[in-house]
Amino acid sequence: MTTEKTEFGKDAMCVNESKIQGPWWHDLKYTVVGIIFGIAFVKAEIVSWFRIQEMFRLDSFHMYGVIGTGVVLGMISVQLIKRLNIKTINGEPIVIANKTFNKGQIYGGLIFGLGWAITGACPGPLFAQIGAGFYVIFITFLAATFGTWVYGKFKDKLPH
Repeated sequence: MTTEKTEFGKDAMCVNESKIQGPWWHDLKYTVVGIIFGIAFVKAEIVSWFRIQEMFRLDSFHMYGVIGTGVVLGMISVQLIKRLNIKTINGEPIVIANKTFNKGQIYGGLIFGLGWAITGACPGPLFAQIGAGFYVIFITFLAATFGTWVYGKFKDKLPH
């Protein structure tokens, strides 16, 4: 189980980590969903560097529509999960912890957005872009992996 610090400085268990250990092939469903998700990204042109640049230049509504739709569907989904006490496929409860705002989220969002604008990729579509044959994205993938490692290494020293 993984732990994280709560606002009171105590370790909190990751409440959504599954306690059910199935055979390795049970994880193949995630691979299948990921492949379908990647195909949808490519077909909707969400992984297109040109579409991403259009968004940052405010030339097209396409990406804003996709992101806005995702935000609205996410809000509806979270409310349904909370109100109807929806469980996982394995019957385990889903717990959505309350989060507190801090200024580090603004700094992180600015760095994330800057990287997204420069590279034309964010973490989700990276894999779809590589799968679609845009192999130059491997450089962005390595940079994202390194950035994640650096954050993990210095997380306790950063202002939260």
